[in-house]
Amino acid sequence: MRIAFMGTPPFAVPTLAALHAAGHEIVAVYTQPPRPAQRGKKVQQSAVHIWAEEHGLPVRTPKSLKSDEAQAEFAALDLDVAVVAAYGLILPQAVLGAPHEGCLNVHGSILPRWRGAAPVQRAILAGDAETGVTIMQMDAGLDTGAMRLVGTTPTAGKSAGMLTHELAEMGALMMVKVLSDLHAFAPHAQPEEGVTYAAKIDKSEARLDFLTSAVQVERQIRAFNPMPGAFFELDGERYKLLAAEVVHPAETVAGAAPGVTLDDALTIACNPGAIRATRIQRAGKPAMDAAELLRGRPVPKGTRLA
Repeated sequence: MRIAFMGTPPFAVPTLAALHAAGHEIVAVYTQPPRPAQRGKKVQQSAVHIWAEEHGLPVRTPKSLKSDEAQAEFAALDLDVAVVAAYGLILPQAVLGAPHEGCLNVHGSILPRWRGAAPVQRAILAGDAETGVTIMQMDAGLDTGAMRLVGTTPTAGKSAGMLTHELAEMGALMMVKVLSDLHAFAPHAQPEEGVTYAAKIDKSEARLDFLTSAVQVERQIRAFNPMPGAFFELDGERYKLLAAEVVHPAETVAGAAPGVTLDDALTIACNPGAIRATRIQRAGKPAMDAAELLRGRPVPKGTRLA
């Protein structure tokens, strides 16, 4: 098929690669413009931009698709379909309606649950047993379009980083499958019940809240790994908790206040239960096992963490 691909972060790259490998004619790759990134603020191309250039695909980086000029350029491509995966720009109706078969989206949830910006993190935080990918026929709403194919996977024990990678690979295979025979995957409306919205993650959510249950704190740790990183502070220094195990999930440890360590192994009281840190990162340092950290920076029993 004659395709334009529209995506930006690493999540989108497997779909672009799969479309390329399947032999589709990718006539244009749309991605967010290069932007300053990381500490040095050096201008960097998106993951999709880099992959597309490495494979000789033409790249377009408009700041917006709202202008008549941008929409005319898109329409002139005479597309069979546009494939969208975490592009990051709103598609006006003129863009949505330009390809003969419209625009198909790889969305990282089982719609209509978790429409919006952060479906993977919200699914983990909410304790969803499973999440997945929906191949959606896009419309003008926020992830409200008809569904063509849904795939699922368990969330247990997976960080947001792990789950995002898994869903990216799953979505790539699903998109290729749908495009192999569009008529075999006819769009059907999303259910009216079960709609939830995955609001963008605010950095303030990443501070660990030991006043909640150990189960919820462990979800918080997984949901914010790798970014922005769930953290606590000790003696004015920030520590990111990258992994932890739940200890006594339904019990309040006698005499222990939430946020106070219960032993010398970085077991932290919650409300109820406790978590034991297994993977941690000090500010400006590489990630390490908690036991390795404690050999160089002991955290004795009774230490209060903020």
